[in-house]
Parts: sequence; structure tokens; C-alpha cells
Amino acid sequence: MKGKETITEFFEQYGQVYEQQQFAVYRLQDFGCDSTYLPSNRRDFYKISLMIKGEGILSYADRSIHAKDASLSFTNPLIPYSWEPLSTQQEGYFCLFKEDFVDAGLKNGGLAQSSLFKAGGHHLFFPEADKVQFLGGIFENMFREAQSAYANKYELLKSYVQIIMHEALKMQPAATFFQPGNAAQRISELFLELLERQFPIDSPQQAIRLKNANEFAAQLSVHTNHLNRALKDITGKTTTEWIAEKITREAKALLLHSGWDVAQIGYCLGFEHASNFNSFFKKHSGQTPNQFRKTIVSIS
Repeated sequence: MKGKETITEFFEQYGQVYEQQQFAVYRLQDFGCDSTYLPSNRRDFYKISLMIKGEGILSYADRSIHAKDASLSFTNPLIPYSWEPLSTQQEGYFCLFKEDFVDAGLKNGGLAQSSLFKAGGHHLFFPEADKVQFLGGIFENMFREAQSAYANKYELLKSYVQIIMHEALKMQPAATFFQPGNAAQRISELFLELLERQFPIDSPQQAIRLKNANEFAAQLSVHTNHLNRALKDITGKTTTEWIAEKITREAKALLLHSGWDVAQIGYCLGFEHASNFNSFFKKHSGQTPNQFRKTIVSIS
């Protein structure tokens, strides 16, 4: 599997041009979703789709399902998915956004269990008719708000996304998946879910429990080499690369949004000594933690 498909490449498949923005929402019937096949791949953005009319095969990692008429689906950058349209007419909505749109409000609390942020679990739901009408209204609100000049529209759009996520959590998941049985895919899903569960860090007293490839492999009851091969085959990255990427992203968030000192942040992220954290952060970001923090402050 090749590297993640970018949001720009996604738009190009539909003959569209991506305008740099935090959040985008569209109607399916205006986007050519009834005629464009999407091959199995990971994308570098989150996507929520409400299909009101249409038909197709949606595949998530090692699970595929026949979706017809009303369905609500979630995708995230952690898992690959494909879409094979089976009807020439589709109606509904979808919205998409990248990591910079996601904040603690979307990921904290009960929403941390949402399909939007989980590597495993269920990602496709079949809402009842009254729920379809309600969700369609939410998407229409997002559609209008995204085009408005309201100064705080992105905060309002996040609230609409939260409502959709809560509604999905209340639904029964689709129960008609068939599983081709890809063991490497399943191991990758479990690893990514374990990794994601450790974040975000909410207090200086919280520290990640699994810090390296050996510890993750032991938790999953597989050999480290087996875990690395599975991840490399499915995602294109090794265990260590995934861990480093996630820790670097969380470190940047804490340096930007918390008042904790560098040693505290390093400890939360698994570094007993601040010097080790400094070396790690500089290797993966090109700056020391203090340099990064000063740069952000000067820009703002």
C-alpha cells in the first residue's frame, strides 16, 4: 500500500480543487460520488459521510459492507478504506477536516470512544428515518455555516461535528460485516488503537505507559519483528516511526497549549531526563522544545 493520500489528491480524483481551509462540507450529488471508485488507501484527513440515497461497497481495513440508502460513516487517517459505488445516483453529505481542526473538545471524554478516532471498532451505522432527517439538518447547518462570514464559525462547526459523533455513539453498529481475514491488518489496527488511547495528556501527573516497540508488542502478545512487519506492510511505517510521530505531535501540542515546563512534558511522554527529551524533539522537529515554544510565541 502506498503512502497516505493527501486531501489535495482526494479532490483531484473527483475533478475538484481543494481550497486550503480548516473544514469543508459538500453534498454528495454535487461531488461525483456516484461514479468515482476510491481504491483502498489511508487518507491524511478525517471524513464523516451521510448517504441518504445510493448504494455501494465500503471497505475498512479488513472489513467490508454493502451500504444502501441511509448510512453514516466515519474515516480517519489511521485506517485505509475504499469505496465502490453501485448506483448512478447518490444523495447526502460529507464533511472533511485535517488534524489541525481537531482539538481536545473533540477528542476528550466520551467522544474519545467515537469511531472517528478509533483505529478498530465500527465505522458504519444505519440510522432510522427520523435520525436521517435530523442528521441531514445538521449537515445543512454546517453547509450554510461553512460559507458564512461569522468570525467564530469553526468553533460552531466543531459543535455540529460533536453532535453527529454523539448521535453515532447512540446507534447500534452495523452487524453485517464480512472479514477477509488479514492478520497483519488486524495487528496494525490493534497497535494504532493502543497508541491512540494514550493521548491526549491531560495533566503533568499523567504519563504514557507504552513507550517503545517492545512494550507494544508484549501488550499485543506478538514478537516485535512481527509487529514491525505488519505495520510496515499495511501502513508503510515501522512501530518506532509511529510512536515517534505521535509523541512529537503531542509534545508540540503541550508546548503550545500548556504552561508546563519542558521536564514535565518530557516525563509525561516517557522521558526520565529532560536532556533525552530535548534530543528526541530536536531530531524529529529540527528545534529544541524551548526553541519551538519561543518561535510559536513570537509568531503569535
